[in-house]
Amino acid sequence: MQERNRVDSQWRPCSPRVPRYLRTAAALAAAVQSLINAPPPRPESQSLHAQLLTSGLRPTADLSVKILILHLRCGSHRNARAVFDGMPAPTHAAHNYLVAGYFRLGLPGEALGIVRRLAGITGRLDVFALSMALKLSGALALPRAASEAHARVVRTVLEFDDILFAALVDAYVKTASLGYARRVHSMMPSPSVVCSTALIVGCMNEGLYRDAEAIFDRTCEKDVVVYNAMVEGYSKTEETAESSLEVFKAMQRARFRPTVSTCVSVLGACSLLSSPELGEQVHCHAIKSNVVSDIKTGSALLDTYAKCGRVEDARRVFDGMVERNVVTWTSMIDGYGKNGLSDEALELFEEMRRQRVVRPNHATFLSALSACARAGLLAQGQEVFQSMEREYSLKPRMEHYACMVDLLGRFGSVRQAYDFVKGMPARPNSDVWAALLGAATLHDDVDIANVAAKEVFELSRGGRPGAYMAFSNTLAAAGKWDGVHDVREMMKRRGVLKDAACSWVGSDNSPPAD
Repeated sequence: MQERNRVDSQWRPCSPRVPRYLRTAAALAAAVQSLINAPPPRPESQSLHAQLLTSGLRPTADLSVKILILHLRCGSHRNARAVFDGMPAPTHAAHNYLVAGYFRLGLPGEALGIVRRLAGITGRLDVFALSMALKLSGALALPRAASEAHARVVRTVLEFDDILFAALVDAYVKTASLGYARRVHSMMPSPSVVCSTALIVGCMNEGLYRDAEAIFDRTCEKDVVVYNAMVEGYSKTEETAESSLEVFKAMQRARFRPTVSTCVSVLGACSLLSSPELGEQVHCHAIKSNVVSDIKTGSALLDTYAKCGRVEDARRVFDGMVERNVVTWTSMIDGYGKNGLSDEALELFEEMRRQRVVRPNHATFLSALSACARAGLLAQGQEVFQSMEREYSLKPRMEHYACMVDLLGRFGSVRQAYDFVKGMPARPNSDVWAALLGAATLHDDVDIANVAAKEVFELSRGGRPGAYMAFSNTLAAAGKWDGVHDVREMMKRRGVLKDAACSWVGSDNSPPAD
């Protein structure tokens, strides 16, 4: 009772702005907690903090932490930091809540700074802070920070648990330290499915498919997440796309219901295999699993149909989506352009701009510019390019400049394209010069081809065999055989090999076996 009287005596007389029923520390803490728990948090609930400030009250550490949490729940990290900095001696809880809040709001750098501050003040971190330090090291791709956190874990934690093991493996995977991730995983007598999933992702990222398979096979209690890791890992290359579908089938046999992540990955594999029929089957599974209405699933579906040449099916998916984001719009615009429907692509792009619901991004503009370049729509392409900065404050990137050079060079004049390159605000990269070289080759302009080729060869000494061949062909067409010989010799000296030609003819009927 004496302690309570002592705490309450810290509060000065309350201003009339603070209701009578909130004039004790306990009542205020309860009121703030009720606002924290209210779904969803309302920004106006932060006005309670303003009332406290104007009243001259000095909050206890517990109340300060609750106000800090309230600000974070409302998305106001600056106000939360002001509360934190105003505490005479921020507690472990205050540090941990601020770290978690920063991370959730997409501020991993600031969050790691708070963890380091806590370590510097107290000399130790609890399990939560250590696991957050590892998570932040991975998010920021800082291998040294991951190693430092690991060292603290070894020094301060008497008994490792699954959470710390999984956080360690995940941090090392995300900082491209797969060897260390393997060591940590091997230290576990019985690795958890979470830990094994993190290592599988690391192996898949490095193309170590057999290693990933071995870890997957040794995982006793599999869940949908570990299956998704295998499905996604295989879905990234054409060579392994069929394996993605096989794991998907095994997942269904194991009675696991496909998630949004599953469907998105399998649809990516269908795109690589150019198989709209398989895409239709996944579409059916998405409907049965009740994930077809998710914006990620819808975007992946229309992208798959478009890449497989089924543009009308893609548009039906697009029109049936309740919600669309910039990926959805961009995929549909890109699908139209790549299937030779440039007018439709530009109409949809203009509709997106008129609606003003979703802002086009760099990828959207690149898709629109590419559609113009494929159809030779020079005036429209120039208008799209100029509107990037004029209307959306988006600075064109090298890929946008390269697209414009290609458009100007093939459908305007090579000299116009060259002047455009010379007027760029930044130094052109090899993509831009390669586009100019392609245009010069098309129009047999040896002088500009010579300028562009020198730049390409300088910027990509060991790559772009197509550029060497294009310049060689330009010289050959002009009858400059000494120049052709020089280019071929340069390719030999630099070890540049001509790309082997190939063709792929799909057939439903396999050839008869011998």
